[in-house]
Amino acid sequence: MIRYIIKRILQTVLVLFLVMTLVFVILRVVGDPTKMMVTPDSTFEDLEKVRHALGLDKSIWQQYVEYVTNILHGDFGDSYYFQRPVLDLLQERLPATLKIQSIALLVSLPLAILFGIISAIKRNSILDNAVTIFVVAGRSIPSFWFGLLMVMIFSVNLGWLPPSGYGEPSQLIMPVIAVAAGMGASVTRLTRSSMLDVMRQDYITTARAKGAKKNTVIVKHGLHNALLTVVTFVALQIGYMFAGSVVVESVFALPGLGRLIVTAIKDYDFPLIQASTLAFALIFSLINCIADICYTLIDPRISYRNKGGAA
Repeated sequence: MIRYIIKRILQTVLVLFLVMTLVFVILRVVGDPTKMMVTPDSTFEDLEKVRHALGLDKSIWQQYVEYVTNILHGDFGDSYYFQRPVLDLLQERLPATLKIQSIALLVSLPLAILFGIISAIKRNSILDNAVTIFVVAGRSIPSFWFGLLMVMIFSVNLGWLPPSGYGEPSQLIMPVIAVAAGMGASVTRLTRSSMLDVMRQDYITTARAKGAKKNTVIVKHGLHNALLTVVTFVALQIGYMFAGSVVVESVFALPGLGRLIVTAIKDYDFPLIQASTLAFALIFSLINCIADICYTLIDPRISYRNKGGAA
């Protein structure tokens, strides 16, 4: 167990290093932030002064070594746009993103699993068809378009909910729904498919033949074995939820990390883009590590030796 956790930590460090390097190289290729920081009538000498002040007149190799060294010392640099330490900005914006994502997960996951089970049990019924329609709609409609649609209906036309903001609970309803819809639809579909596959297995037939109660067969034998696939998928979906927060937070003007990244990209704010991307990569890696550990809790037959660790 300990060896496995240490190995996953080392893998996470490697992933973060690769992400950090890739983002660094891409940013140096796609644009020059100094052009966003001077007036249109600025001279070439003015641009060079700004580049020198930011350290962008050095070679890419020198910039990279300096960047990695600063990261190892906990210095993520100062934002070009906000003129503040990047780490302070992340600490301010990350709680809002985590709050929205956590609420969306707590709302969508139990409901999705429940409706997936019911849909599998009541296959080809009216309820199953209704769930299928929801799944298709949830997987087809982009979160930002769904968010704008809710703003137009519930804020502009009906006036029931505020179109933006973060302080009041009513301001979180539409963002949570926008984030949770896609996640809920995908998990519902996978739960239904997994339950249908499991319920066809011989051990389910045997359990029924032995007189086991229907609920026991569904929960203990069916859902327990179907959850392994669902856990794998949920771990990936949580990562996609965080990626989707970039557009959702922009639609609802939320003070989160996703909106901060949009601002950083628009202004070629290299330090802020690099640190924000690294934060998302860290969250995604930790979620997948937790999911791997959950496998053994759901199915003890899976050992850490099979994953490359100690049994």
